[in-house]
Amino acid sequence: MLRILTVITLFVAFAFAGDAYGAADAKASFFNSKETRSTNLKPFKKWTQALARYSKERAASKGGSCKATKMNKCHYALWIKYLTKLKAQNLSQGKIIQAINTRMNKAKYITDGNNWGKKDYWATPSEFMAKFGDCEDYAIIKYLSLRMLGFKEDQLRVVAVKDLNLKVGHAILIVYIKGQAYLLDNQIKKVVKASSVKHYQPIFSINATAWWRHRV
Repeated sequence: MLRILTVITLFVAFAFAGDAYGAADAKASFFNSKETRSTNLKPFKKWTQALARYSKERAASKGGSCKATKMNKCHYALWIKYLTKLKAQNLSQGKIIQAINTRMNKAKYITDGNNWGKKDYWATPSEFMAKFGDCEDYAIIKYLSLRMLGFKEDQLRVVAVKDLNLKVGHAILIVYIKGQAYLLDNQIKKVVKASSVKHYQPIFSINATAWWRHRV
């Protein structure tokens, strides 16, 4: 879970300082925020490193059983098998995001400290299938699952938010379908419209090509 919101906020402000973007560029976004876009992903090392580790070649090259707690080809194979079965059903995008959200939310929540001995670690899908994870790990596997199922990059964003009810940081996935933003959240069983959720304050959102700073 993203716990230190003041640090994240300062980090985002610092990361954005080097880009020629300002309030005039801000556009209306989800959770009643305004967003400003940047393509400078260098400050987001945990995100880019997770994407770099994510590859079929690395997963497939490691043997081992599905009971192992380290990523191996069995964990990757389980993920791909599920996605292949889901894709064969020719479901609408709305039904696909509900299926992905339901399936991935069945995984056990485990903190990064217990899993990796680190305060914050962003896991790949294979690592998640092997050891489960925390909020951003649910968001990442949902994001990459939907990319594998044909969703376009500009439809998807992993979002760091502040939970105004619990006063803690959190991470979720936003999916755009026909211009409507939907929320995929490990704390909510069903997929809902982002507009129906009032207790999240977005800080930044990100995908493989860009990131957005959010202000309310």
